[in-house]
Amino acid sequence: MFGLVDCNNFYVSCERVFQPRLEGTPVGVLSNNDGCVIARSEELKALGVGMGVPAFRLRDLTTRHGAVLLSSNYELYGDMSARVQAVLEELAPGVEPYSIDEMFVRFDGLDADGTLALARRLHRRVRQYTGIPVSVGVAPTRTLAKLANRAAKKEEHDGVCVLTADGPETRALLSRTDLKEIWGVGRRLAERLFLAGIRTAAQLRHAASRAIRRRFGAPLSRTVLELRGIAAIEMNDTAATRQRIMTSRSFGQLIHELGELREAIRQHAQRGAEKLRQQRSLCRAVQVFLRTPPHRVDLPQYAPSLVIEMDRPTDDSRLILQAALAALERIHRRGYRFLKGGVMLFDLIDADHYQLSLLDAPQGDSERRRSEALMATLDRLNRHLGRDTVAFGMPRPGAAWPLRCANRSHRWTTRWAELPVAKVH
Repeated sequence: MFGLVDCNNFYVSCERVFQPRLEGTPVGVLSNNDGCVIARSEELKALGVGMGVPAFRLRDLTTRHGAVLLSSNYELYGDMSARVQAVLEELAPGVEPYSIDEMFVRFDGLDADGTLALARRLHRRVRQYTGIPVSVGVAPTRTLAKLANRAAKKEEHDGVCVLTADGPETRALLSRTDLKEIWGVGRRLAERLFLAGIRTAAQLRHAASRAIRRRFGAPLSRTVLELRGIAAIEMNDTAATRQRIMTSRSFGQLIHELGELREAIRQHAQRGAEKLRQQRSLCRAVQVFLRTPPHRVDLPQYAPSLVIEMDRPTDDSRLILQAALAALERIHRRGYRFLKGGVMLFDLIDADHYQLSLLDAPQGDSERRRSEALMATLDRLNRHLGRDTVAFGMPRPGAAWPLRCANRSHRWTTRWAELPVAKVH
């Protein structure tokens, strides 16, 4: 049996954990640069606000209905997600993260009563230990667990729903489930199935899997088996090594000064180097790119990029920074206002199986050891004392390139200066 634990309205729930005054209030979380709505409370949904609505269109709601719009606080959300996962790992035989707010949980070796008891325990314990409300859906396959989780959000299930492979509740749920609600079935595929006479999950479940495979491909045939209660889909290994690492953001304002571009690229290069070391990889090439706003017809357009090949594979932030800033110097042109910039590290290799060259100098090994020790110390300090405690260069006060986040809440769990304060009267 597989369980799917889904954090309800996750971004909003994270904000409410530390700001109880937001309970019952319409709350929306905005995208980078406070552009549009990417998360909504149930109260905001009830006002008819859809996903992706630009923030400027909601100004009236803040005055008429007391709606609160917050800047995205990804540092807080990521830490709260890790805390939810830690709670699940204490109680369940296995946890497979699927996204920042969804995690599959294994229910191996349990009978029906034990499965329901564990599902309810997870539902209660995550809320108790983290403050995040969750829904738990359990079924014999991951696809059915997704549908069970959707059903768990309804009042009659009170946050927990357990489905069997062919029980009456499973059949009833599949008969009223639209194709687009099935995990892995997108809009276009649903339209093709509709034209083939398949309109519900129940009809897809009973379709001939071989015919489905021939006409629609192997992935959908595995979905058919999953709907029948036969586990056929394996999770991608979330710990798999990435083949390239890109770090980029839109700037808070259009910028043209080389000095501010250097600060942004320096920040992105350091983030990329941190991720590189986390997955024990080395990069052999660094790419830097810039973009002007493509929809501003009143501005000249320029979208340069340049790749710098490293002398030897490295994860040293200093060498990566040196290459990235050299690339920036070569592609920057006066007279252009840039909206976005970024750094990509690619041609990655495993740091634990790096083959030395015959031309490497004898002193190269000691240099590598010193570099590894320095980077390990840097990462350890930033991990324990907070991000950017030690960094290569600091942004100038009032720089234009950082993201706009005028309404970001405190990073309550990861920054010493922003820890919650308890007051006694």
